[in-house]
Amino acid sequence: MVNHTAAGHARSRLPPAELARARAVAAAVPDPEIPVVTLEDLGILREVRAEGTKVVVVLTPTYCGCPATDVIRDDVRDALVAAGFEHPDVAITLSPAWTTDWISAEGRRKLRAYGIVPPSPAGAAGGLAVVRFVPRCPRCDSPRTSEISEYGSTPCKALHRCLACLEPFDYFKPL
Repeated sequence: MVNHTAAGHARSRLPPAELARARAVAAAVPDPEIPVVTLEDLGILREVRAEGTKVVVVLTPTYCGCPATDVIRDDVRDALVAAGFEHPDVAITLSPAWTTDWISAEGRRKLRAYGIVPPSPAGAAGGLAVVRFVPRCPRCDSPRTSEISEYGSTPCKALHRCLACLEPFDYFKPL
């Protein structure tokens, strides 16, 4: 028997293929500050669901004061509208808080290739307590690096310098 209640009917009238297409569109939106990675690469795309015939996308910014949050929300909305989804809703949630563990392996690869050292995923130290992680240079792979400033090009990154090739680089702070 088919459930024709108002709640059951309003929950999702979007075909699964359309919902998957909406997710692919939102997932492919590039980060406005680091355009080589997508929202999916960074792990800030949390959910894509249907409410009736409307698409709802839920994002978790990299930190609660991220100045790019409004731009990201607008970019996702614009991409969905351009793909033919009418009146999409893009919601921001701060709970659970974003963590650098949500960066995908592909996202970590793209960041490093771009010159930003991604943090190691949790547990990468094999369960050992790590007092201070020193990132390797993304250009020459030297472990001889030093922090220049706690803040890099954005507040979620620190500025480092390679002592071997002398090139500066950003290090994505682990959260």
